[in-house]
Amino acid sequence: MITDLVAVVWKKMPWPLRRLAVRITQDSFTVSVAAAITSPAGEILLLDHRIRPTSGWGFPGGFIEHGEQPEQGLRREIREEVGLEISDVSLIRVRTLGKHIEMLFRATSDGTAAIKSREIKGFGWFSAASLPTEMSAGQKAYALKVLGEGE
Repeated sequence: MITDLVAVVWKKMPWPLRRLAVRITQDSFTVSVAAAITSPAGEILLLDHRIRPTSGWGFPGGFIEHGEQPEQGLRREIREEVGLEISDVSLIRVRTLGKHIEMLFRATSDGTAAIKSREIKGFGWFSAASLPTEMSAGQKAYALKVLGEGE
């Protein structure tokens, strides 16, 4: 009975008031996207980021902007960081870390990368045997899996 009453009131509320009610009662989240990008040679692209809290080496990506779809944000971030276009994009994993949502994709590219952002110190295409030792354990394990060397 009370649920029906709440539903009726909710539906009659103006949209701005409904949006305000949601903003007040719900937690805010940040959302980031990243991709394990492989080349035709079977290597994976890793970037040495200046602002990563632990190791700089990892997958390219970043935060999506307001109103941006995740894949659109991923493509923008990769263009901004290394000037690459990607294809065969597929979502692999979504996880929550506190108030942060992380989306991990897999993609391919046959383009030539170049540093386009001050956030990036360096980049490289790596085989399973040549992955940087400074990578986080989680990203290294996933890179090995993408390269066919992990579980």
